[in-house]
Amino acid sequence: MQVRRNQDSGSDSSTSEVCVRPAQVSDREQLARLRETLWPDASTQKDARELEAILGGHAPGGMPVIYFVAEAGDRKLIGFLEAGLRSHADGCNPSHPVGFIEGWYVAEGFRHQGIGRRLLAAAEHWARSQGCIEMASDTWIDNELSQRVHEAMGYEVVDRCVHYRKLLTPS
Repeated sequence: MQVRRNQDSGSDSSTSEVCVRPAQVSDREQLARLRETLWPDASTQKDARELEAILGGHAPGGMPVIYFVAEAGDRKLIGFLEAGLRSHADGCNPSHPVGFIEGWYVAEGFRHQGIGRRLLAAAEHWARSQGCIEMASDTWIDNELSQRVHEAMGYEVVDRCVHYRKLLTPS
């Protein structure tokens, strides 16, 4: 799915038009940088291998994964959404696969212009084409911005969870 829309007036002339489209292999380097901004603690080498496989049509794990990117008029990527299929997700009907938002990012200077909404619409359209009747996502409990954005897009909280661990010392 490809969607184009002119930005609000007052935008930088190089970003006067933003295209939301499926990512291509040629987007790998720019997409890797955006992923690194969203997930700074991730292994860069592992991310590069995973991204190369996904963009080459070979998603790890056997379930489909797709990236949608937001490309400015100057061909610079300014956002992305990684979506995949899962066999189940908390709060969703277990008899159907679920579209799942794995990652969603719009560069700070381009927020509040509808780009994130357009990325999400493309991912939801893709999930429907895969036979999904629901889309799910998650975020960290302290990421209030992400929670507000999800809720503004019509997503509802279905569960809250706090994970614990304890390091066991040898006795």
